[in-house]
This record gives sequence, C-alpha cells and structure tokens, in this order.
Amino acid sequence: MDTSSPTVFVNGELLKLYMGRRVRTVVQVIRNEGGAVVGQSTDNQQLTVKGPNQSVPVMNFMEVIGVADGPQSIRAEICTDFGSNFDTASYNGLCKLANGQFKNLFL
Repeated sequence: MDTSSPTVFVNGELLKLYMGRRVRTVVQVIRNEGGAVVGQSTDNQQLTVKGPNQSVPVMNFMEVIGVADGPQSIRAEICTDFGSNFDTASYNGLCKLANGQFKNLFL
C-alpha cells in the first residue's frame, strides 16, 4: 500500500480544509457543464468536479478521487459510477469519523 500520498475522505464542508491535497468524495451528479460535472455532496453542498470526461448519468452517484483545487471544486483523477442508489447518510458519517475521533485509523 502506498502511503506517500494518502487520500482523505471528505464531504462538501470538509473539502475546504484540504486545498491542494488528494481527497475522495461522493457526489450525486446534477448536471454536466462543458467538461465539468456539478454535483451535490453527501452533506448537500454543491461541488464542481473538473477533469477527465465523466460519463456518469445525471442523478447517479459518483465517487471522485482527485485534488481539492478550490473550496467547492476537485480536479478529478479517477471517477467511478456508483449507480442511482447510495446511502449518503452513512458516507457522511464516515467522513466525520475519518476527520474526527478516528482520524488516526484513516492515515
């Protein structure tokens, strides 16, 4: 396992704490805007995902791994379609644990 560049689990609120760092999040695709995807994070914030052409259908959930390049945007390296059924409350809870009480377990 490569731990030289750990990927932090974030939601929309936590993204701004990791500017310039590699992050991982899940968004629900709202719309495509000329090479970028606008999505809703698991804590109901609007995020912009720039980068490789994402072919995830509108309203599907998409995991994004990339670099936080703004308080509400990510330059994507990897995007994965998670389909139309995803437990946002559980993922949001994971983000809070990974950045709080159990941070040491998540690198």
